[in-house]
Amino acid sequence: MPAVQEDTLDRTFAALAHPARRAILGRLARGEIASVTALAEPFDMSLVAVSRHVKILEGAGLISRKKEGRSRRCRFEPAAVAEAKDWLETHERYWSAQMDALTRYLKDAE
Repeated sequence: MPAVQEDTLDRTFAALAHPARRAILGRLARGEIASVTALAEPFDMSLVAVSRHVKILEGAGLISRKKEGRSRRCRFEPAAVAEAKDWLETHERYWSAQMDALTRYLKDAE
């Protein structure tokens, strides 16, 4: 796997490791475009803390921010998630084939 793709996957999975970031991404993935302030509303944490989570998501390429007036609006960017999905599907196919082979082996051993 190319180093660039590994770096992208590392950032993606690291960003998805925190439940607050997954919640933020989930809201944006449903088509919502929101300011950091609006994204912070459901959380019991400071605006600064939410802003740090947003920066991590942005650094991973999972969201983008665009300045609109005095606020920055966040938008979901699905490309990084698609790369992670492709990686997971490749590994799922491999392990599924391994489990099928084990099942056949165990049935033959009976």
